Amino acid sequence: MSVPDSRFDQLISALKEHNFRLTPQRVELVRLIAVSEGHPSASQLHAKIKRKFPTMSHATVYKTLSLLKEINQVLEIDLRDDSHYDGNRPDPHPHLICVNCNKIIDGELLIDQQSIQRMEQESGYKILRPQISFYGLCPDCKEEN
Repeated sequence: MSVPDSRFDQLISALKEHNFRLTPQRVELVRLIAVSEGHPSASQLHAKIKRKFPTMSHATVYKTLSLLKEINQVLEIDLRDDSHYDGNRPDPHPHLICVNCNKIIDGELLIDQQSIQRMEQESGYKILRPQISFYGLCPDCKEEN
């Protein structure tokens, strides 16, 4: 079984576990998330899914992404104009975001559970979704400047 197939099965299982309906549109969106490379935006996912389901609304895409985020199956990366989603790696990890072209890549910095627990103890917060974003210029944009 390939990684996208495995991730698709995980996402479908998580939705079933939480008793969310598996409409054909929702299943197709989950498939798109599982095979996505990078961090697609809701608009990009909507554009792809409209090819198969022309009447599918933005609201349905956002609602499904919100459900997946709620059950910790996707990470939302909030950018100025549109959120992007990481559905292949829902574990806490940093993202590097280009402030010029909005390119997003995964960072390889360990966000360990002990650091999260220490932050909770020191702050009094209950951390629900740890997320670290680094903003800068990607190699291509850095070269242009």
